[in-house]
Amino acid sequence: MANKTPIPTEISLRQNARQLTVNFESGEQFEFTCEFLRVYSPSAEVRGHSPDQSVLQVGKADVNIKDIEPIGNYAVRLHFDDGHDSGIYSWDWLYHLGQHHDQLWQTYLEELEKAGQKRSPSTVN
Repeated sequence: MANKTPIPTEISLRQNARQLTVNFESGEQFEFTCEFLRVYSPSAEVRGHSPDQSVLQVGKADVNIKDIEPIGNYAVRLHFDDGHDSGIYSWDWLYHLGQHHDQLWQTYLEELEKAGQKRSPSTVN
């Protein structure tokens, strides 16, 4: 990730749309679905302590963010309505996600397909 990552100037959540918008001082703006941010959480619970320990997140299409907690001057902790709240999203990580959004999303969809999983939560009859 970049050594001189731009700093966010505004972070806004539209819960009805399940979307988080991050504006950076560079003038760049990234819009993320809550699902995308949940499946790319930087937490050890999701990413593991090494790439081979990562856990594919499934059934997160309906997840939402219920709270955003500032962490110093370098990050935010996102509290998701599925109980996940251990990821600390640094400015570097948010910027990386924005810069590589399309590629990351495609990779996620391919991993789901390969695993025979779906984005939608499973329903119990």
